[in-house]
Amino acid sequence: MTDHHDHHHGVSPDADRGKLRLALGLILGFMVVEVVAGLLAGSLALLSDAAHMLTDAGAIGLALAAAAVAARPPSGRFTFGLGRAEILSAQANGATLLVLAGVIGFDAVHRLSDPPDVDGGVVVAVGLLGAAVNIGAAWSLARAERRSLNVEGARAHVLTDLYASLGAALAGALVLLFDLNIADPIAALLVALLMLRTAWSLLRDSGRVLLEGAPAGMDPDAIGRALARHPGVVEVHDLHVWEVTTDFPALAAHVLVAPGDDCHRIRRELERLLHDHFAIEHTTLQVEHAHTSLVQIGDPEPAHH
Repeated sequence: MTDHHDHHHGVSPDADRGKLRLALGLILGFMVVEVVAGLLAGSLALLSDAAHMLTDAGAIGLALAAAAVAARPPSGRFTFGLGRAEILSAQANGATLLVLAGVIGFDAVHRLSDPPDVDGGVVVAVGLLGAAVNIGAAWSLARAERRSLNVEGARAHVLTDLYASLGAALAGALVLLFDLNIADPIAALLVALLMLRTAWSLLRDSGRVLLEGAPAGMDPDAIGRALARHPGVVEVHDLHVWEVTTDFPALAAHVLVAPGDDCHRIRRELERLLHDHFAIEHTTLQVEHAHTSLVQIGDPEPAHH
């Protein structure tokens, strides 16, 4: 049996983990500064940014653990390996963002009616410093493997955090220039909305993988039609296309070929077609001759092409 399990680890997992560790160090270090500054300045925008940084750290820590687990080779009961640990990590990151957005949004709405005094100068300084730290972390993650949904989840946290820092700095500037204390909870509310959007996309993408949906950009009907049009193929059924983990699509199908045709040759041609036109390497094709008795098992109607 041919082993197709390794093709999706084109980028060294160790290199990815190094980038994740650098981003984690930057974020944890600055988070402490931001909590202290937020408490001293009385700024919800800064505290919401610090809370978001805590989930960033959690997201990157989870991404690191998932990347380490996913790099293990297939063994025992896990015949596909543990690549989906990264999908679970992305889903957990999405769920955390969702909860945090709710908490921050609730607090911001409460503060809108009675905005407290905010030390604008501290908020501007710390917000801009936070943005710089996030740019450093995002740059580090941008150099990690691009297509991993796991690293994508960590990067989504850092980028929304970058907007949160900039929002906090802008709110601080408005407080400083116009004594507009309401700008602070408004900035926090906008960050909460941004977090909701990111959370939804992470949950949607990871949910599709866990529910065995076809990978984004792949149309199972189009794949089925391409297989059925191939010379010698009579019928294609029980076609399944799914994604084991990021960049690891898989396909299984039952193919009936005309009596007298070479099953093995047609299977090889179909595998080449799937590889060349649809970038699917992990395929399981059951190819048989279409005998009249076989075609009509469980189906008194003639088979349709």
